[in-house]
Amino acid sequence: MSINKLSQISTKKGDSGQSKNYNNDSFDKDDSLFEALGTIDELNTFLGLTYHYSKLSLIKQIQLYLQNISSLIATKPQSGHYESLNKIDEDDVLLLEDHIEKLLDEKPLENQFYLPGSEKSKPGAYFDMCRVITRRAERRLISFEKDHKRDDLALIKKFMNRLSDLLFLLSVNQ
Repeated sequence: MSINKLSQISTKKGDSGQSKNYNNDSFDKDDSLFEALGTIDELNTFLGLTYHYSKLSLIKQIQLYLQNISSLIATKPQSGHYESLNKIDEDDVLLLEDHIEKLLDEKPLENQFYLPGSEKSKPGAYFDMCRVITRRAERRLISFEKDHKRDDLALIKKFMNRLSDLLFLLSVNQ
């Protein structure tokens, strides 16, 4: 018996304008949960594209962090499933900070305005796009945190803030 081809990609359950989180709770598709998840997914996808221009292996590691972050956002902390998820911790933030310090040691920022989109290279322009998507993801994350009364996202917010700093430096150093 063959599987219906459409059922491999579509459950059709979202046709009504609702979708579910990892706890199987239903929300409108325009809920701040999906705004945050969608923006992180957009960032992750754009980072994948950026990788093809830069070949920076750190990107793949960041993409894995973003997948973990999405899982944490989409799962209620009270659920048993939440404890089994990979968390963001201070060491993950320190990893980004170490990369930032290394880049600044190699090439300190000049006292100038840097035009968005990088004046220097295509990889730099892609990193700059990732930076602005990261900033939007931060804003969506804060809206989600307020709307859903989540108090477990402090390290994720810190990670995203450092990530945007790192992406800025990568944009101007390409």
